[in-house]
Amino acid sequence: MDVSPDLLSLMSLALGAAWASGLNLYATVLILGGMNAFGFVDLPPDMAVLSSPEMLVTAAVLYFLEFFADKIPGIDTLNDTLHTFIRIPAGAMMAYASVSDVGEPWQAAAALLLGGLVTAGTHATKTGSRAIINMSPEPFSNWAASIFEDIIVLIGLMLALFKPTIFLIWLAAFGVFLIWFLPKIWRGLKVLWSRLQAMRGNDENPGTGLARTFTGPPDASSHGTDIRKP
Repeated sequence: MDVSPDLLSLMSLALGAAWASGLNLYATVLILGGMNAFGFVDLPPDMAVLSSPEMLVTAAVLYFLEFFADKIPGIDTLNDTLHTFIRIPAGAMMAYASVSDVGEPWQAAAALLLGGLVTAGTHATKTGSRAIINMSPEPFSNWAASIFEDIIVLIGLMLALFKPTIFLIWLAAFGVFLIWFLPKIWRGLKVLWSRLQAMRGNDENPGTGLARTFTGPPDASSHGTDIRKP
């Protein structure tokens, strides 16, 4: 398939790469770069670097590491937080690269800005929802969420490359979902923060929680009672 330089295909490729990068950047690079390397698609020239052996090997190693980190409660949230400074710029740059050689300068700038916003929205949804999932004591929900994210990255990119119209409808529906879901994530994070603060307060109280485990029951002398024998 040749990714033709018509506006619909360019928009779909740019926004598809940005959207998928917010969920799993390294899977996005592997899928797009691998399909270009094996001749299934022809990416724009500025995106051809994704199919270089060095890029594919690096993305494969990082995907392997993230595959396991993304399934460990707590570690997944730390990983997502650190990737805030990686996924969003990378998603924006891939959106820019998809149109930089065939579009007008203002189109490339718009792709850079819009790509960054789309990646940021996807990344915020992933990071916030996974932090809330971590409130569950069992690890299976993390595994299910991680595997589901990888599957929809693959599905979304296939639609972006081969069915641009369907993907753009998908993306519009995702935008509506985001408007509804992000406030709920924010409220959930506030509840999570309140619980963490309460747990911290209990630990600092010598009469309850972990502090009591290590310090023992309160000393009666601290309440003014003389326990010495007459």
